[in-house]
This record gives sequence, structure tokens and C-alpha cells, in this order.
Amino acid sequence: MPVPRPGRASGPVQVLTDIDQTIKLPERSRLETQANERVTVKNPAAVYFEGAKEFEVVEADLEGPRAGEVLVKMAAAGLCHSDDHRVQGDMVAHDPANGIIEFPMIGGHEGAGVVQEVGPGVTTLQPGDHVVLTFVPSCGRCRMCVTGYQMLCDRGADIQNPGKVREKARNSYKGELLFAFGLGSFAEYCVCEETYLVKIDKDIPLPVAAMVGCCVLTGWGSAVNRAEVVPGDVVVVVGVGGLGTSAVQGARFSGARYVVAVDPVEFKRRNALEMGATHAAASMEAAFPIVAELTRGLMADKVIMTPSLLLGELMEPANMLTRKGGTIVATAVAPTWQTDITFNLFSFAMSNKTLKGTLYGQSNPRYDVPRVLDLYRDGLIKLDEMITQTYALADVNKGYKDMRDGLNIRGVIVYE
Repeated sequence: MPVPRPGRASGPVQVLTDIDQTIKLPERSRLETQANERVTVKNPAAVYFEGAKEFEVVEADLEGPRAGEVLVKMAAAGLCHSDDHRVQGDMVAHDPANGIIEFPMIGGHEGAGVVQEVGPGVTTLQPGDHVVLTFVPSCGRCRMCVTGYQMLCDRGADIQNPGKVREKARNSYKGELLFAFGLGSFAEYCVCEETYLVKIDKDIPLPVAAMVGCCVLTGWGSAVNRAEVVPGDVVVVVGVGGLGTSAVQGARFSGARYVVAVDPVEFKRRNALEMGATHAAASMEAAFPIVAELTRGLMADKVIMTPSLLLGELMEPANMLTRKGGTIVATAVAPTWQTDITFNLFSFAMSNKTLKGTLYGQSNPRYDVPRVLDLYRDGLIKLDEMITQTYALADVNKGYKDMRDGLNIRGVIVYE
């Protein structure tokens, strides 16, 4: 269901954007220590337990924020494919030999909400602020941040650091710590570092803002920042779910002459055409004659890889779709330990092509989150239309089934 833009008639979701008063937690929610016991509150959360194939919604115990941390009342959380990759085993999070044990784990790394409480030392936020949760932090001090690569902030390495993951855990269940995939936005409340939060204007619908925390910036930035699409380019986007749809819009915004959307799901191809694609194909093989005709045999200037899972076998078709001197951008998640790909290195090298990886679409969240939301406000990027359906937290598994069945461009959990 589309989400109203600012200024449209209010609906069930719009109410979430009008939270100007702090939503109070139950009595004694503030971080305290009494008789050496930390005070906690009940926090409904979708948890992935090791060996399960879906999330279980449980009543977690949540501690308040410590120094440098913020308590956020979640308004919405995007159902990103990366969380499902954890559940399905594509992104291995359990490797005892190397000390990586992240189960049980609260899902969700994409979301938006309202600040409830700030810990000591927090200076940029206060209760009542509306925020987007970004899955990578930006400290503003490390080499990556100060050279314009906030998406590679040194603090981001903490996401995969077993000691840091355990240290940051603020939820528990039956006495056992619950880790988080990035943030843990599949819960009614989230405690995270100030560095993960970007303040936004209060007129932005929070379900829309939630998607910008990962999906939109990653796809949009893959076209605008990493592929560096310029006016007149021919661009192929492989996979047009949430990431790919954002990449399609970024390519057209940057002046691409043609954008060819590739996806086996007809619904997604039709949607991509409505969002800015000029042509569509069910596979890369089917796209080949289309691109050849559009370019008189030269082939695409840029190929952006945003399938549901980036397998090694997909790279050679992408190579064939790319012109001499062209660029391939690998955005989607690949299986964690995949090292083998099918790729003609001779053709690639002798054609002077470029292959680029990308994290977060090479976006700088503190600049790009407000920037993209301003473009949305001005009608230059479609975000309402990307939300196919909303779900309650209890329906998180249905949301992911709908995603796997090709029914959603983006599903979003909306909290009451």
C-alpha cells in the first residue's frame, strides 16, 4: 500500500509521522543500577535462533542506553533481503573456529523512529527527534570518514567483531544475550550508538524514511556514486527489487538515455518500467539483443548487479553485457564464503573494463539521507510507490515469504 507523502490526506501510516511528543516507556525504563541489577523493560522482538528457518517474536528484556547511546521507539523497519540471507544461511554468522557467534540474533538493520532517551555524552540528538537508522556508523573522525567515505567508517568493522557485538548487546531473552544484525530494528525499541542515527525532518513519513536507511541509498548510490552514470549512458540493472528499483531511479536521475531492467518476475519488470526503466527483460540472456540493438552492438556503459543473491555464475553474462571500457558494479550480497566465479578474465582485461564492489552505494549517510529525502519531498524520486505492503511485527515471516515469492518490491514493518 502506498504511503502518503507530506501534504497528502492523512491515513493509517501518516499518523506515525506526527509524533511530536516523546513516547514514554514504562516506569523505570531509564538506565539505573539498583542492588547491582540493571533495570530492563519488555521489548517485543523478532529473533533468529540458530538452526531455525524463520524468525520468532519473543518478549526480550531491553536495557536503557549507556554512554554515547540512544533509545529509539521504532516506527517502521524495512524487510531487507540481507536479513533473510542470514536466516537462509547465505550470510554465515556462526563460525566458532574464528570466534564468531552471533546467535540468537534480533533481525533488522533498516528503520526509522523517534528518540526517547539519550545516554551520557550524546550531543547531536534529543528526545522527540525523528531519526533514520543506518546500518553503518559514521564517527566523523576516522580516516575513512574525513576523506568522504563514511560508509567505510572504522566503527563499521564492529558489526563483525565478536567482542564488540557482545559488548553492544542490550537485549536478552531468558537470561541469554540477543545479538543484533547491525541494529536490531525488528523490535519495538532499539538501543544503538549515536553514530548510527541521522536526524531527519518530522514531515517525512517514517515508513518511507526507514527504506533510506539501507535499500534506497544502496541502490541509488550504486548508480549515482559507484557506477557514475552520466547523461546519455545505457545502463542495465540486474534484479529490480528494492535495491534495483532504487538503482533504476538513480540512473534515470543521472541522465541515462536507456535503462534496461532485468528480472525473472513479471511484476517487478512492470514496476521498474513505471519507476524509470525504458526496457525490461526476464534474463541477462534476453537482455543481450535488446542492449545490442539500442547501442548498435557497442553494449551497455554500466551494468549494476542487484539480484536477490549475487552468484558467481552471474558475472560472465554481466561481462558480456558491458561495452569496452564499461563498468560493472557488484552491489547485491553474495554467499559469504564464495570465492569462485565464472568470468572471462581475458575478455575483461583486453576490453579495459572495470569491476567495482560497493557498500551502501558509496553513500555518506549524514549527507545522503537528508539529500535523498529532499529529492523525495520534491517529487524527484519515488519512495511511496516502493512500499508494496506493510506488516505488523508478528507477521515478519509472512513478509519475507512474500518477498521470496516475488510479491513485494519492498515490505515494511509498521509499529503501532
